[in-house]
Amino acid sequence: MNTLPNQAMAAGPNVRAIRPAKAMARAGLWVFLIVVAGFTLFPIVMAFLGSAKTNLELTTGASFLPREWRFDNYARAWESANFARFTWNSIFVSVFTTLGTLIVATMAAYAVGRTNFRGKRFYLVLQSCTLFISIGAVVLRPQFDLMVGLGLQRSLWGVIIILISAHATVFFMLIGFVRAIPKELDEAALIDGCNFYTVYFRIILPLLTPALGVTALWTFRGAWNEYILPLVFTMTQPNLQTLTVGLAALKYGVGDATEPQLMLAGACLSMLPILIVYVFANKSFMQVTSGSVKG
Repeated sequence: MNTLPNQAMAAGPNVRAIRPAKAMARAGLWVFLIVVAGFTLFPIVMAFLGSAKTNLELTTGASFLPREWRFDNYARAWESANFARFTWNSIFVSVFTTLGTLIVATMAAYAVGRTNFRGKRFYLVLQSCTLFISIGAVVLRPQFDLMVGLGLQRSLWGVIIILISAHATVFFMLIGFVRAIPKELDEAALIDGCNFYTVYFRIILPLLTPALGVTALWTFRGAWNEYILPLVFTMTQPNLQTLTVGLAALKYGVGDATEPQLMLAGACLSMLPILIVYVFANKSFMQVTSGSVKG
């Protein structure tokens, strides 16, 4: 008769001991996240504060906060670096790289995830090699020679094509989502008269919307921050330079005097498009991280 109450009384101290342990673990997690967030945001805060200082104040490091907030640095940076033109070039490269990468990667993920064909294993190994084998600037010359052969060495389309070809990361991200979609949906669509390509457009793509949002953000950020390729392809074409290349021109002002405050102001301006893209892709990002795939 008294067995259950005795067991509950015996378990009571253990339950009370577990609760402080969980609270300590939760507090430790929050401390860790706050520290990581601090290290992540600190450079951005310092760049913003530095962009509002004078050249002398920034170079001497006299104070943490600006003594006089110089927001006219942003106007000077916009005019000095031809920001309007460079921003358009960066948007052009980033948007078309993102669209091209999503088209190529989704088609490849659908074909590999839904069909068996000769050379499928070799194709996966080849894609994996582009992920784990990085030879950096060594491939710049062959890539440039290839674009010369295509007549695209004086165009941003050469940069876009090369960036689209580096789609292995997006491919492997999407193939997992394609394989998670039940094949019964494909079979039902085929019974209703759809073919292989119609299934891709009407079934697979709508169900990949959350994943497409995340991969689009990933690809857009990579294309926006790309520096070496635009630098190589626009050395003789200043009007085709992107923001990452054009920002280097802000290092020196009138009379070749170093003006780092203008570079910081330009860097802060260049962050805005990425933040805007993240706001639009945030919903898809949250859906993917929560493990849901919605149509």
